[in-house]
Amino acid sequence: MGCSSCSSGGGTPRGCQNNGTCSSGGCNKLGVFNWLANMQLPAGQSQYDIIEVRFKNSRKGFYRNVKDLSLQVGDVVVVEGSPGFDIGVVSIVGELTRIQVQKKAPNMKAHEAKKIYRIANQEDIDKWMEARNLEKEVMHQARELAINLNLEMKISDVEYQGDLTKATFYYTADQRVDFRQLIKDMAEAFKIRIEMRQIGARQEAARLGGIGSCGRELCCSTWLTDFRSVSTSAARYQQLSLNPQKLAGQCGKLKCCLNYELDMYLDSIKKFPKPDTRLYTEKGSAIHVKTDVFKRLMWYAYEGEAGVGSGLIPLSPERVEEIVELNKKREKPADLKDFEEQIKVEPDYSNVVGQDDLDRFEHVFKRRKKKRKKPGGRPAAKKAEAQKTSNKPAAKQEAKAEGNKPKPTRKPRPQNAKGKPRKPKPQNAAKNTQNPKEVKGGNKPKPKGPKPEQKAKTEKKPVKGPKAEGQPKAAPKKNFKKRKPRPQGGNKPQAKKDGE
Repeated sequence: MGCSSCSSGGGTPRGCQNNGTCSSGGCNKLGVFNWLANMQLPAGQSQYDIIEVRFKNSRKGFYRNVKDLSLQVGDVVVVEGSPGFDIGVVSIVGELTRIQVQKKAPNMKAHEAKKIYRIANQEDIDKWMEARNLEKEVMHQARELAINLNLEMKISDVEYQGDLTKATFYYTADQRVDFRQLIKDMAEAFKIRIEMRQIGARQEAARLGGIGSCGRELCCSTWLTDFRSVSTSAARYQQLSLNPQKLAGQCGKLKCCLNYELDMYLDSIKKFPKPDTRLYTEKGSAIHVKTDVFKRLMWYAYEGEAGVGSGLIPLSPERVEEIVELNKKREKPADLKDFEEQIKVEPDYSNVVGQDDLDRFEHVFKRRKKKRKKPGGRPAAKKAEAQKTSNKPAAKQEAKAEGNKPKPTRKPRPQNAKGKPRKPKPQNAAKNTQNPKEVKGGNKPKPKGPKPEQKAKTEKKPVKGPKAEGQPKAAPKKNFKKRKPRPQGGNKPQAKKDGE
């Protein structure tokens, strides 16, 4: 069968490249790769009749195929329950099951194993899916009942049996819990048979799953089956900081991965001198600070005033043993720096190409946005305008050939508010007088309301310029009620002659 989660379409997995058949039964929790699936048994030997069946999360069990059903990995089967029946998925068949039985249940007898009834039909699968949908709601109600009874326990998971007649409640607790009243309340509320099963913190993390600090799925929920005890000495041997926040996993206990490389560290540390030995020199005594197992270096530091400004001194295990032998002979070297190992300084990483910057594309986008905001439109519009302007000189050449020279353009005169050209300013402002109604920059609207009274002039200034011969002098005029406006030419009105 093809794995639905990693299938590229048509049931063919993309990762295992097994041409349409997923030997591991899909991307399941605690899935096992059946590396004996494509091998044929010798002639006359029957297939092993014990089959491993996987249920919810990481729970698995061994069942006997009494009816010789043709089962493959991933088939949904109906198995014997206690009481009633349960529904699960086949995880391992064939000779690989024999190896798993010897590993997990070596004392199991074949005739004592529970039986497989049949391959599940559609009615069985519908009831199985209905049971899965009820589990979450029932778990929250059971937690409320436990809180009402003030029980110090945590119900972490609920698993219904395939026939909806029984439910198993998994819980964690630090102390012994009396949950007899809780079982009565749950049996009355859910109308099913109740079974309580206590599990540890590691088993709880294995059932629920999660993502570890390494960024991968938890080992206990994917492949790890046995939980060995982990102590803080494993962190000490690996030269790790004893920080509980970094050493603890999702379950709150020490990480199981601390035991993975512990054997290798123990074998390597045997070749190092004991870290509690002191090195004596003429400069002073030095103590061990840390050990780098991979680089085979031991770092020492001077005690007291001798350690001021000296820092940590790296020594190889052979050099340390040499100094220890000298100290046994009551000889002291001058300084530990005479035995110091030269550490090769690795070149610093330099991002020459600039491909590792997270914001390497932001500058490009900003430049493109700025180009779009410039006036003139898109580059295609600019090219069209350039072609139009390039045709103008050719038109001018044709006009010259015909004899029509283009006239030089003149700058337009400045205009006033009404759109008419302004008059040039007089060169001598003292000689030229302006009408009080005219104002620079245009004619402003006349103010509304009564006009102010004008004071009449009693005397008239004499008219400058030559007078005609025999012309009598003009009599002085009296005050006039109305006064005509002066001409705009700037010349003062001359006196009227007699007889006019």
